[in-house]
Amino acid sequence: MSDSPIAVFDSGLGGLSVVRHLRQLLPREDIVYFGDTARVPYGTKSQPTVVQFALETAGFLLQFDPKLIVAACNTASALALDELMQAMPVPVIGVVEPGARAAVPLAGGAPIAVLGTEATIASGSYLRAIRAVQPTQPVISKACPLFVPLVEEGRNSGDPLVRMTVETYLGGLRSQGVRVVVLGCTHYPLLREAIAELLGPDVQIVDSGRETSLVVQQHLAARAALSGRRTPGTLRCYVSDNPARFQRVGSWFLNESIEHVEFVEPERYVNLARQPSERP
Repeated sequence: MSDSPIAVFDSGLGGLSVVRHLRQLLPREDIVYFGDTARVPYGTKSQPTVVQFALETAGFLLQFDPKLIVAACNTASALALDELMQAMPVPVIGVVEPGARAAVPLAGGAPIAVLGTEATIASGSYLRAIRAVQPTQPVISKACPLFVPLVEEGRNSGDPLVRMTVETYLGGLRSQGVRVVVLGCTHYPLLREAIAELLGPDVQIVDSGRETSLVVQQHLAARAALSGRRTPGTLRCYVSDNPARFQRVGSWFLNESIEHVEFVEPERYVNLARQPSERP
């Protein structure tokens, strides 16, 4: 057993959708979260920049002695997971492979639509992960870059601007025989209702955050590293900008109040992209 925390990072608020599932599935685990709100979104940035930011945010979380790190950002998982796994002294779990593995059996050979940021879609990470499970699986990849800023603004599925944007991006999927949609960005579950309403009841939606939380549970259980405490775990959040806004909008993400949000000055995370051997 281990009472060390689970560390989670994302480019902003979106990773809280993963935290929500972790809190439901593993209520006794402490969780420490870093949202890089000063540099959101990652999805429009180059791979070298995403790698640097991911290593810095994950590096910041090492001070809490986590038992594992969840890269709750699909863009970071798509572009920087190999570098994270090599650089971090603890296991790192991404969100791409769990979502891909869950989608294939649900599709039954019909097309799977993957929704993601520009960087995630351009990386081809979901396509590779899906084809690793089923080489002949039809996949339709769709970049939806406006979804992240809409969610970061606190807009929900009932907002007319959200509905118009969902129609613009996804309207064409209705005629393509899609049976499963993968939400390939942790922000997108907050728009799930609008997406489901547009695509109809015959299309199943896979939330990569939920699938990732199941992988985390299996990983910890297999290593006898689940918390042994009997009391509820804590949640501490750290952000690189605007903690008051994060606390307000993030509570909507979690469906619970966030009690601890701390601003992190740049000197505490910038230039932390170092190999483990270089750390004091």
